[in-house]
Amino acid sequence: HRRFDYRPKTDPYCQARYTFCPTGSAIPVMKEEDVIEVYRLQAPVWEFKYGDLLGHLKIMHDAVGFKSSLTGKNYTMEWYELFQLGNCTFPHLRPGMDAPFWCNQGAACFYEGIDDAHWKANGTLVLVTTISGTMFNEMAQWVKYDNETGIYYETWTVQASPDKKSTLWFDSYECSKFILRTYQKLADLGAVFKKIQTNYTSIILFSGEPIYLGNETSIFGPQGNKTLAAAIRDFYSPFKPHQSVREFFVDLFKIIDRVFLNHQFYLFYNLEYWFLPMKSPYLKIIYEEVPLPVGSKASFGV
Repeated sequence: HRRFDYRPKTDPYCQARYTFCPTGSAIPVMKEEDVIEVYRLQAPVWEFKYGDLLGHLKIMHDAVGFKSSLTGKNYTMEWYELFQLGNCTFPHLRPGMDAPFWCNQGAACFYEGIDDAHWKANGTLVLVTTISGTMFNEMAQWVKYDNETGIYYETWTVQASPDKKSTLWFDSYECSKFILRTYQKLADLGAVFKKIQTNYTSIILFSGEPIYLGNETSIFGPQGNKTLAAAIRDFYSPFKPHQSVREFFVDLFKIIDRVFLNHQFYLFYNLEYWFLPMKSPYLKIIYEEVPLPVGSKASFGV
């Protein structure tokens, strides 16, 4: 996943139904001698609207919690879409604009408190490691860098087949990937993780070798490819600027139908368009183990 030099300003056209990070705060500087517990947090996506419905599909959202021994304060850190999932997954077709218009950014959110009931009810709240205040402060610097340079949300993982060793064409970039990067950073700083099973959700498309199509200018610009531009617009046409999660799923199934019937998918990744020659089983939601990381430095605590 490509890193960018800065985060672009958001266009006023992009409106979020739910405010991004409403109670967010700056990451505090911890005292070096503090001992901080680190918690793995996981619960079904959109649980606040649908209860455990998506838990049964194993479509989960991941976060990380911290508890300071010196102050007793708890904190939650997560990474998610600025304008909700539908906008990150599909573009808007705006009148008078040839190119599909993307409202797609993801970012980290940090706030005081851990909503124990939310994470425990249908999910997970478990201690995974203990770190020093120094390590926490170094992690905070890394989060700032990660947040400023890894700006686009990517829903899909794309690989050649369901086989574990199959070629990975494109990797997703979403909430769980941020948590895995955070754990890895802590491990590299010396954190030693407990030996517990940790599973994550992936939404995988299966495709033959992707074909590079170009960027917005080369396809939709004055010298662009009119036929290809029309095909991409047509592919995305079932999608409306989403208001409800239900509408998002209705549209999602419309596009899945096209994928199954026509074996094709147009992917927008790192500001470039690709054609995916889709193949069976086309799409899978998997919930599989990704082990906690092993660090590269001497350990601190357990």
